[in-house]
Amino acid sequence: MIKAIIEKKLKEAFHPVFLDLQDESHKHKHHSGWKEEGETHFKLIVASDAFNGQSRVERHKSIYKVLSSELALQVHALSIKALTEVEYTGSLD
Repeated sequence: MIKAIIEKKLKEAFHPVFLDLQDESHKHKHHSGWKEEGETHFKLIVASDAFNGQSRVERHKSIYKVLSSELALQVHALSIKALTEVEYTGSLD
């Protein structure tokens, strides 16, 4: 459920050309913030032209802002790789 909410918010905010959000909670069993039901630790790869001209830190901050309520309440950790469309398509070569 949280995964779907996160994906929806990211799609609405950034109109990504690529979005991959993986629930990696199972890899953090019994670590800080872990919950039996999962959806506490995520790995995100997102590519969007909305990141053009932004530094890596600015990209992360913009994602954190969009997901502020989820990060405050349920998500313990979010690993982010945020790319522009050009960076993403170049990484496919």
